[in-house]
Amino acid sequence: MPVTRRDFSCRSLVLAALLPLGLSACAQSEASVSPFSEPERADASSLGKEPRLLVMTTRNATGNTAPYFGTDRGPLTFAEIKLDPPGRGIAGRVSSAVSGDWAVLGAERETSRDATRAFAQAANGRDVLLYVHGFNESFESAARSAGQLSHALEFQGRTALFTWPSGGKLFDYAYDRESALWSRDGFVQALQALVANPTVGRIHIVAHSMGTFLTLEGLRELRDSQDVYARIGSVVLASPDVDIDAFEQTVKKLGPLARRMTVIIDPGDRALALSARIAGGVARAGAADRSRLESLGVRVADTSGRGWSMLRHDLFLSNSEVTQVVRRAMDRGL
Repeated sequence: MPVTRRDFSCRSLVLAALLPLGLSACAQSEASVSPFSEPERADASSLGKEPRLLVMTTRNATGNTAPYFGTDRGPLTFAEIKLDPPGRGIAGRVSSAVSGDWAVLGAERETSRDATRAFAQAANGRDVLLYVHGFNESFESAARSAGQLSHALEFQGRTALFTWPSGGKLFDYAYDRESALWSRDGFVQALQALVANPTVGRIHIVAHSMGTFLTLEGLRELRDSQDVYARIGSVVLASPDVDIDAFEQTVKKLGPLARRMTVIIDPGDRALALSARIAGGVARAGAADRSRLESLGVRVADTSGRGWSMLRHDLFLSNSEVTQVVRRAMDRGL
């Protein structure tokens, strides 16, 4: 297999992981080199047939050309993103040759109506897969991950991305964590808007790494809103970068919703080991003892020994077996 630009970036991250901040910039890159990846069918998902991604974001808008949204904080905004699957069309073939990823072709921001209402109306009559990305993600990389995940799951509803203002740099861990927390109100408003539309079906949330911190904070904020909880089909927390003590405290406050949660863990996750070091040695939930997590009522999938990954932090995207863990969680939530 030829070495791609993203292979080089991934190797660079492994070297950077020897420093105390190399957490998850490889979230998309390893899917292209995993020997466990399966060929994609262009029509495997609704997104493959109609490649338009719904986006709610607290990033600042940068204009009508790429990157469309930046790293600074901005008002809650709704947009529809046109994607191109790998291998389809000129842009798709170029993207696939370079990285194996989906390509972002354009963005249409909603400016005439309330963002949350426009978002909910765009999801009319469908189940929704809502993806929340992790640390060190650009808008484009988060959009590509959402497309990749939806297509791998063969999801037949509407796929949405909640993207918060990550700094997109290896040493922006503190900025990213504060931005994730700052975005909690926007995440809550997005969920409330979906629930306010009676035609929207089940809402499945998949959050990764630091995005799980934002997700849990938002769900805790909504713990008295039974209407929202009733419409959530499943919550999948992949490699949660959350202090295990804080995780335990929060999940206990979520009541019956905990039984619809699946936590994907890996004690060998190198990114979370570094995060724990930053946090003064407190273990992260994504690398915690399985029995401690199961005592909270959540399902736990331990990916130890599964697949190949330099940091073992993104297997839900890069390994088909682990992706099926997400699929089964969603099936149980229907």
